[in-house]
Amino acid sequence: MLAYGIAADATDEYIKIGESTAIQSLKKICRAVVEVFAEQYLRSPNANDVARLLHIGKRRGFPGMLGNLDCMHWKWKNCPTAWAGQYACRSGSPTIILEAVADYDLWIWHAYFGLSGIAPPAHYVIQGKEYNMSYYLADGIYPKWSTLVQSIHDLRGPKKKLFAMKQEGCRKDVERAFGVLQS
Repeated sequence: MLAYGIAADATDEYIKIGESTAIQSLKKICRAVVEVFAEQYLRSPNANDVARLLHIGKRRGFPGMLGNLDCMHWKWKNCPTAWAGQYACRSGSPTIILEAVADYDLWIWHAYFGLSGIAPPAHYVIQGKEYNMSYYLADGIYPKWSTLVQSIHDLRGPKKKLFAMKQEGCRKDVERAFGVLQS
């Protein structure tokens, strides 16, 4: 049911179990996944995780960076007809937008930005100036918040070109993570 997005009663023909048994089995599988993986994978980053992410960002030339923020339209092939209009994208197909932050190791964690400035604290220095708030690399579709560092559009000069090249290299992390999710 999870893999193919089919209704519980559709499993009757294929695996010869009733709808209530299929739902009960799915709930047991979901509980088992949460029980086994919650502590390590189904949680927000803790202080050690944030320190590791900041270290990786600094090593890659972006002190204070926690990861890369991006969103992806995921085609919802089994969207209920009644909801299709609300979830339709430009192509007319219903999609769900997945917004995620990913790091180099493909660790994906969701971030909700309700207000500008929400990011774990971090202390780092760039060209002699001290900063105390971490940030995410993002593309130009996001608002101009202090927690989001966007691509440089005016690429005049070798420093700006180098920064943009390194930033795009880091931004590929979240795109790789989305590719893994889609495979």
